Parts: sequence; C-alpha cells; structure tokens
Amino acid sequence: MIAPTRSRVGLIATAAGPLALVGAAIALLHRFPPDHYHFYPRCPVFTYLHLQCPGCGTTRALAALLQGHLHQALQQNALTTLLLPFALVYGALVYYRSLRASAGHPMRWPQLPTPALYALLVITAVFTLGRNL
Repeated sequence: MIAPTRSRVGLIATAAGPLALVGAAIALLHRFPPDHYHFYPRCPVFTYLHLQCPGCGTTRALAALLQGHLHQALQQNALTTLLLPFALVYGALVYYRSLRASAGHPMRWPQLPTPALYALLVITAVFTLGRNL
C-alpha cells in the first residue's frame, strides 16, 4: 500500500498560512498603532492590580519597533525589545521544523537548556520587580 502524500499545493498552503498570519498581525499593528486606537485588549493585571506585568507595553513596543523607534520601544517594554531577536530565531526554527514535519519528517519542538529557562525566569522576575518599584 502506498502512503498518501500531500500535494504541492497543500504544502505551499501549510507553509504560507503562518507567514500570512504574522504578516497580517504586522500590517494591523503598523496601520493601527495602539497609541491612537484603543481596540487592543488591556492587561488584566494592570487593570485590576495596578501593577505592570512583564508583558505590559509589549504591543506598544512592537508598534514602536515597526516605526523604527528603538528608544521608544525600550521605554515601553525593554524585556520584550531585548528578547525579540531570540524569539524571532526560535519562531523561525519552529517554522522550519513544522515545514519539515509536513513533508514527512518527525516534528521535534526546540528545547532550551534548563539553566537558560531558569535564567529567563529570574530575569523576568527582576524586570517585573524593577519596573514596579
């Protein structure tokens, strides 16, 4: 029995889907910056506790980066701005592995070393404490 294979169109659609979603999100954020439009969700931690969580300001920081304003992005959320290159590399690796998985290879999620995860947790906790003091 021959195993069914995905068509070339199916593989292209699988590859283009995530890129189209990311492109649409970038276009939305670029066209409707959060400083001028208020349909973006508010942080529930800040709304109810009046404390800034590690993600507070991320949307505004990403919008500032799209406009080319690095200093403003660092002011909005320095943690997100500094970790964005690592997140982009991780996302590209996951995307590459998912494309390989759609072609028949086994999918393995990239694993960060345990010390790196602990370091990231400590950095996030220190950042959160620092911005709320």
